[in-house]
Amino acid sequence: MNKLLSALTGLALAFTGATAAASDTITRKICVFDIAGNSGPIMQAMRDWRTDALTWGLRVELIPYTNEAIVAEDLQAGVCDAGLMTGMRARNFNRYAGTLDSVGGIPDFDHLRMVMQVMAHPSTAEHLTANSYTVMGMAPAGPAYVFVNDREINTLAKAAGKRVAVLEYDPTQAQMVSQMGATPVLSDLSNFSNRFNNGVVDVIAAPLATYTALELYRGLSPNGGIVDFPLAQISLQLVARSSRMPQEIAQKSREYFFDNFDDILAVLNAEASAVDKKWFIEIPEADQREYEEMMQEARIQLRDDGHYSPEMLTLQRRVRCRFDNSRGECTNPVE
Repeated sequence: MNKLLSALTGLALAFTGATAAASDTITRKICVFDIAGNSGPIMQAMRDWRTDALTWGLRVELIPYTNEAIVAEDLQAGVCDAGLMTGMRARNFNRYAGTLDSVGGIPDFDHLRMVMQVMAHPSTAEHLTANSYTVMGMAPAGPAYVFVNDREINTLAKAAGKRVAVLEYDPTQAQMVSQMGATPVLSDLSNFSNRFNNGVVDVIAAPLATYTALELYRGLSPNGGIVDFPLAQISLQLVARSSRMPQEIAQKSREYFFDNFDDILAVLNAEASAVDKKWFIEIPEADQREYEEMMQEARIQLRDDGHYSPEMLTLQRRVRCRFDNSRGECTNPVE
């Protein structure tokens, strides 16, 4: 009898514990921007994230969106508890994380990995919560390259007078294009590629991984090219309403995103490998230095105008110097 009572007591305690664990689970709606919709690769990656999130006490309903602007609007309106969007769009919610996509701030994936490792560390959490929103994950989307419909547009001077697609919600892009003497054409992620493919604009910036999905070879044909010099590292960021997402779950999510960095990188590299090498336009080293100087001037101006986070620019500069301490900015830092 005593053994039976002990067994029943143990079973009751186990049941009570299981019930408590289940009662601690919260349910939230996550709106996901994937231009391919519910069957797209971003939605699939978020389904994998959802599986892990359940072990953190987070039950998730994923809602696919093909229009990034509506993700941001629904997040602000409270329709979504969190939204996955590009880092450029996320800058409206958190300037520190949004500056991850700064022009020329992160030269390559090795630099990006180190920056994202710092951002995923608990000590950085305070920078990722601001204005009632919390960034709970960052993922690489690939470096942005300049696509042109005429490969003669291979210098800044030759871009003067050309039509350049810029994202309408990011005033920094229109500002930089105007300074080059080119004409900014306000666009969004749902139409910028079609405008390039149909000849409405002469120049766009896009990750190589979008070459096949957006059929950018159509806009490149027959005489276009891709300037072989990355402008910025594009990111995807998961932004949550702070009141709807416990900080401990947000931290676990950031660590999950970073732990999967190399898996995402492998997918991006596989997509980029589909780009025909004939399109690439090599840039002389002297011109590359000119571009680096121009991009640094742009970052400083955008920082001073309040668009870029000084703290993030400083982190990026420290990482660049970690990889190459012979850079002039390492002994005479201005960021």
